[in-house]
Amino acid sequence: MNLNPATFTNKNMGQAPITPVQKYNIKVNILDGAFFGLAMGFASFVTILPLFVRQMTDSAIVIGLIPAIHNMGWMLPQLLTSRHVSSLRRFKPWVLLMTIQERAPFLALALVAWFLPALGNRAALIITLVLLIWQGLGGGVTATGWQTMISKIMPGHMRGTFYGIQSSAANLLSSLSAIMAGIILANLPGPGDFTLLFLLASGGMLISWLFLAKTVEDESPVPAEMLPPKDYWHSVAGILKSDRNFVWFLVARVLSQFAMMGMAFYTVYSVDTLGMGEVTVGILTAVYLATQIVMNPLMGWLGDHWSHLRVIQIAVLAAILSALIAWLAPSPGWFFPAFILAGTANVAFWTINLALILEFGREVQRPVYIGLANTLIAPAAILAPILGGWLADTFNYPTTFLATMLLGILTAVVYYWFVRDPRKTITVQTASLDESLEPTLPQ
Repeated sequence: MNLNPATFTNKNMGQAPITPVQKYNIKVNILDGAFFGLAMGFASFVTILPLFVRQMTDSAIVIGLIPAIHNMGWMLPQLLTSRHVSSLRRFKPWVLLMTIQERAPFLALALVAWFLPALGNRAALIITLVLLIWQGLGGGVTATGWQTMISKIMPGHMRGTFYGIQSSAANLLSSLSAIMAGIILANLPGPGDFTLLFLLASGGMLISWLFLAKTVEDESPVPAEMLPPKDYWHSVAGILKSDRNFVWFLVARVLSQFAMMGMAFYTVYSVDTLGMGEVTVGILTAVYLATQIVMNPLMGWLGDHWSHLRVIQIAVLAAILSALIAWLAPSPGWFFPAFILAGTANVAFWTINLALILEFGREVQRPVYIGLANTLIAPAAILAPILGGWLADTFNYPTTFLATMLLGILTAVVYYWFVRDPRKTITVQTASLDESLEPTLPQ
């Protein structure tokens, strides 16, 4: 099999036939993502979990850390697990075992919710934060193996489309379960309300896991033993030293976190300053979710048939325009196009980036590239909302939006002028890392 990145052109990729096994894997993994989304609607890190934690503390810092813990946990461990993942001949057993760590905490949260009156706020808060850290890190230790497995079992010319459809299905079911969650919270008294939500989330996670377990994966001709730590980290450093295109991609990924930082404050600003009503907030949320449901498969398909990098470059422009509209907005109505553009940018920065990362390097290197592309971004994912909040507290929300727009322009400069499409690029690093791995490959 020729793994030279130069062969990954649209023409060659478009000619690859889809086997019955690949079709089956596409179906069960989309269902895995759909029910994972259903579960997350019942236990959203943006709405439900902050409301749950608010029962235990009034600290805005603690409540604001909830989505940050989730994002940091997902990103940070990926490089640390890539050495082990690189040694696996089958990724599915690792993924099935590790993903339990990101699913089981929701069942434990149901117990915390039910026994909250007996535990007391302080003890319940500590246990809840520990469980959220466990959940986030569980996702992180799973992520490298899962992304590598997807790159292996999915047709190369359909990865973007798969990620798009899977994310769209997850967003759709998540929006439905979020509505159900609101009904439960409005009609069921505590502690039964959050207990039921976390139990429903656990049920969705179980169904998702069962579909994931149906994935069919053959053994791969990968190294039978892990490289010694010294050699492994030397190879990681070699990637950063020799693959300039990938390094610029990492720079762009870091900047993109700041190009989105103002979007977390759109709703607060539009309600507190511009007088937006609660009904309009609900409509805006629906518009944001609907945008992602539509744009995920559309942008994924476009990336597969054109270029994932070009799709992301267009999305950077959407992020810039979104921040510009928010900065200039004289009335709540302006935030409708701002949210549509923000949803479009979010799809590219997350979903399409998953597909683009898989186009760097060769198959034997993929876990390392995946780990680098996520772990090195984790600090920026935490700092961006902190910077945005500091600017808003020190100055005002429009200042945050202006800074977001300017950093978006800087992101566009890097993406347009320094990052090249990896489908069309042969890097010096590819050859050098292959030489370092040569003795470990099967003869």
